[in-house]
Amino acid sequence: KNGVIPAGTKLPPRPEWVKDWETLTDDQKKVYARFMEVYAGFLEHTDYYIGKLLDFLKQIGEYDDTLIMLVSDNGASSEGGPEGSISEARLFNFVPFTLEENLAELDKLGGPESYCNYPWGWTWAGNAPLKRWKTETHEGGVADPMIVQWPHGIKAKGEKRIQFVHAIDLVPTVLEMLGIQPPAEIDGHAQKPLEGTSFRYSLDHSDAEERHLTQYYEMMGCRAIYHRGWKAVTWHRKAVPIRGLESKSFDDDVWELYHVAEDFSEYEDLAGKYPDKLRKLQDLWWAEAGRYNVLPLDDRAMQRLFEPRPKPYEDKKEYIYYPNGAPIGEGVAVNVKNRSHKILAEAEIPSRGAEGVLLCHGGRFGGYTFFVNDQRLHYVYNFLGMEYYRIVSNDTIPSGTVNLEFQFEKDDIEGFGAGGNGILLINGQKVGEGRIPRTIGVRYHLADDGFCCGYNSQTPVTDDYATPFKFNGNLKRVIITTEGEGYYDPELELKIAIAQQ
Repeated sequence: KNGVIPAGTKLPPRPEWVKDWETLTDDQKKVYARFMEVYAGFLEHTDYYIGKLLDFLKQIGEYDDTLIMLVSDNGASSEGGPEGSISEARLFNFVPFTLEENLAELDKLGGPESYCNYPWGWTWAGNAPLKRWKTETHEGGVADPMIVQWPHGIKAKGEKRIQFVHAIDLVPTVLEMLGIQPPAEIDGHAQKPLEGTSFRYSLDHSDAEERHLTQYYEMMGCRAIYHRGWKAVTWHRKAVPIRGLESKSFDDDVWELYHVAEDFSEYEDLAGKYPDKLRKLQDLWWAEAGRYNVLPLDDRAMQRLFEPRPKPYEDKKEYIYYPNGAPIGEGVAVNVKNRSHKILAEAEIPSRGAEGVLLCHGGRFGGYTFFVNDQRLHYVYNFLGMEYYRIVSNDTIPSGTVNLEFQFEKDDIEGFGAGGNGILLINGQKVGEGRIPRTIGVRYHLADDGFCCGYNSQTPVTDDYATPFKFNGNLKRVIITTEGEGYYDPELELKIAIAQQ
């Protein structure tokens, strides 16, 4: 009714891998419906707080002079897979959820014990009438609604615009609105030109001729090119080990052609009708890809996301951390995954005793924590919220200056998520031992649960305590020493992760 989707737009057929709602079991409908209820609730929550921000701008008298650009970041996410996922950390460690697991945890959805992503049937429905979804280059992955408002700067009110706009156009638009020319150089260093086209011209003239004429897309091997109302696009099958799929050759990709100026939903593939036009657009894609450093094509997806980044220094064997600093991101914290290591906390315990976290990494959805509670030393390894491996000291911790230590002796195997034995020591004497049969091989967490010394930020690694559970003795420092090289073999990691399920 509001004209955002052009009249006469056709709905593309549902792909065969997305289940028809009418074919679902009662349990599937129950679980899937709850996922969507949570999603809808969070949208309402988001809308409420956007409203609070706008109300505040009005209260301070800045609303009419504030430029607002509201846009989503991509198409709907399919990362929940066919059944949905209660913890995204499991997705990124290649451990999918089953319907039975989701059903058992249904009451946790939407609360602090869930980090959920709905089944991909809702992804398809949420993107309708557009094809496909996030991480792909059909319109369902790259076309997003955008709202622009500036009461004192834009004359038009409540109108729609259809000119092509890309995310790279936002900065040039703001600069033009403010009358700012970006500097050609800063402190003697030449600056790259902005890769975008201001759309300021379109805001007061709905019929203005489009100025952003050409735009390439590439996402994990999927590619597309927009040019003057036409679009060529190809879906590339990248490796999805959980579904038993290997990558296809780029040479096998099939390009489609759509006149998106007239076919909003990419309903009618015109590749067979206009092969010459398709070839020109394909050639244009390669030219743009070369111009903007897209090549060489690389479709390794998850492997690219998690493989170690180059560092300007060699890996150390010893790391020293001091208490109560800000959480440290996983990419720059000491990496103890798949390797033997030691954690030594130097502390002073008052006569009344002490408690709290000495060191932890991660949170509710995966990680480890080394802490003091009930006068005893504890180590808990949280395997993706699925299993908890606990080791507790047999002896109590004496007062005074103490060395509190955890040692992990990795099993003598190569591979993803290797298990091992954990040992607790107080002043060099073994006071506890336990088996940690498997560990997280890729990521402990995906959000704000960082590496912390002296406390546990955000969600707790274990429900044995409540965050931040700050250590209330005198923690001087924590020394971590590692043995061997951090293991990384993306192909083997994927295979072992699947084999363990």
